[in-house]
Amino acid sequence: MKLTQLGRSLQAHIGKPILGMLFVSMVSLPNAFAQDYTQWRLPEGAKARLGRGAITGNVQYSPDGALLAVSGSIGVWLYDADTHEEIDLLTGHTAWVSCVAFSPDGQTLASGSWDRTIRLWNPQTGQHKRTLMRDGMGDVTSIAFSPDGSTLASGGGRWNKTIQLWDTETGNHIGTFRGHKGNVASVVFSPDGQTLASGGGWEDNTMRLWDVKAGYQIANFTGHKRWVKSVAFSPDGRTLVSGGVDDTIQLWDPHTGEHKAILTGHTRAINWVAFSQDGQTLASASDDNTVRVWDVVTGNLKTTLTGHTHWVRSVAFSPDGKTLVSAGDDQVIHFWDYITEQHDATLTGHTLAVNTVTFSPDGEILASANDDKSIYLWDAHTGDLQNTLTGHNGRVFSVAFSPDGETLASGGGRPDTTIHLWDAHTAQPKAPLAGHKYGIAAIVFSPDGHTLASASWDNTVRLWDADTGENRAILGDTDNIFTAAFSPDGHTLASGGKNTTIHLWNVRTARRQATLTGHTGPIQAVAFSPDGSTLVSTGRDSRIRLWDMQTEQPKATFAGNIGQIKSLAFSADGRILLSGGWDSTIRLWDVDSGRRLEVLMGHTNTVNTLVFSPDGRTLVSGSEDGTVLLWDFTPFLFEIPGDVNSDGVVNIQDLVLVASNFGQTGVNIADVNSDGMVNVQDLVRIASYFEQD
Repeated sequence: MKLTQLGRSLQAHIGKPILGMLFVSMVSLPNAFAQDYTQWRLPEGAKARLGRGAITGNVQYSPDGALLAVSGSIGVWLYDADTHEEIDLLTGHTAWVSCVAFSPDGQTLASGSWDRTIRLWNPQTGQHKRTLMRDGMGDVTSIAFSPDGSTLASGGGRWNKTIQLWDTETGNHIGTFRGHKGNVASVVFSPDGQTLASGGGWEDNTMRLWDVKAGYQIANFTGHKRWVKSVAFSPDGRTLVSGGVDDTIQLWDPHTGEHKAILTGHTRAINWVAFSQDGQTLASASDDNTVRVWDVVTGNLKTTLTGHTHWVRSVAFSPDGKTLVSAGDDQVIHFWDYITEQHDATLTGHTLAVNTVTFSPDGEILASANDDKSIYLWDAHTGDLQNTLTGHNGRVFSVAFSPDGETLASGGGRPDTTIHLWDAHTAQPKAPLAGHKYGIAAIVFSPDGHTLASASWDNTVRLWDADTGENRAILGDTDNIFTAAFSPDGHTLASGGKNTTIHLWNVRTARRQATLTGHTGPIQAVAFSPDGSTLVSTGRDSRIRLWDMQTEQPKATFAGNIGQIKSLAFSADGRILLSGGWDSTIRLWDVDSGRRLEVLMGHTNTVNTLVFSPDGRTLVSGSEDGTVLLWDFTPFLFEIPGDVNSDGVVNIQDLVLVASNFGQTGVNIADVNSDGMVNVQDLVRIASYFEQD
């Protein structure tokens, strides 16, 4: 259903007039967002994307050396190989891209994905040419073009274990090779195109050679003790090299099967091996965070390139042989002059999983917490990255602004067990709060800003005096606690976790006032409706449960997303409930009827977090794919001009609300004319609507 159609459907369902034009932000974008990559290939209804997502596979140069293709969590990124500027984002896969390869003539780029498809693209225009897929193909873990470009080989994942051959002109499937006992981690054609080499993973540990024309296996090399992650032919076809999880690089004669040499030195798994264009040099990327450069003739180590802070996923030589590029799980791409051992440049901007997002109270700043131990502060209007907060020693799972906007609190996983506090204006750290024994899953400020609650894997929720840092109370549970939320009046705290129950706590007395049961799996999210009358909960049982806070009894249950649900949020008026989870979607529900209203699709992995801007017009989602999407929520709003408090009528209460906010600046519901300040003009505007009514 289109967003405009949904607006009409909701109007009919709820019976409220929708005044003004409902629009889809993909067509009508706010001028504040620059036309940069934050606008590229957005899903319907989204108005910006923050972050480039994670690097999830290999990188490869185009044959002319002009482009660099990067496998990503949201698609394939194309960069200018000289300037390192982003050129395009190729989207269409519904899961992470695991591998990319250019055709020898550079006219086609192939991408393989965990969504069990291969896509062929025109790298110059970004146009999608065709999709290659067949029943039972499984995840695509590796791809390679034949030297003449007529054939594409693809390796299957752990549950498929086969190699598929495709006609690149027609897209037809032309053959299947079977024999590996595990996933096919790497495929490569010999320079003459007659032989295909493949590396087997998991319980396989072999490298196999296949006669491409005859369609059968011709050799099986068993030198590695653990699985083979990468294979490569030398440009002259006389040497075949393999890199494995056993920390070794092995060189073979592909014609005789002779084991020519074993290169040792890496201390962890070898993820990628690549020859230079002249065949004299070999580069290897490893889980030991290094790139090593080897002399192929002597087997001697030329140099070790250090700079990555996490596993190095892949390496590639530029066609002119002057540059070596490496990409790692630290989400950094390094460019090296490997001859002089100089570091040429660094490409940053790729990001790991987003665990939570939150707005500053004035709606100006959006903070996102990531798996890379960092907190990113974004300009909510332009999408510009304003600052990066570092200091956590583990993944950051939760961030929260104090209601006065002065402080940002953050908590994360082990080995970090403290709550970090930051000055929201200067981004400087304040004194941390220590006390938890294990990682912190959730942090939330009370509405009045005087209390900070932290939920932990140490089976406790701690209540802190936000002004002094004093630990006021410890609320115990029987198992890990994953989520917590204050009621709008701040009197009640709800918490949920591994033991499948929800506890309601009296904040003033620190006593448990109720326990809600009904879920059959751990609780992963709780949220109060804006008026505090309803509590919603969800978790690994894929059910959404609504609880009446007056009676503390269940009032409704929804069958939610496909798979686990990780995040919940109410719209500002409380009419719509949103859920995000493992199925990569955001689902909108009518709270009164339980009817599903819409499904927003755009992420390629779990939706971990959902939050609204203070004015309720922007929905923000953070995902395991490493990106934050900003969605225009105005098509779902039902506005009566002048009805500031959204009670369905323009009256004296709206005038009082505006008057009580006099002098306030920034995003504010009482700023009726949207000039950035609540003043007498807003009163006049309300009065005019009041008279019309």
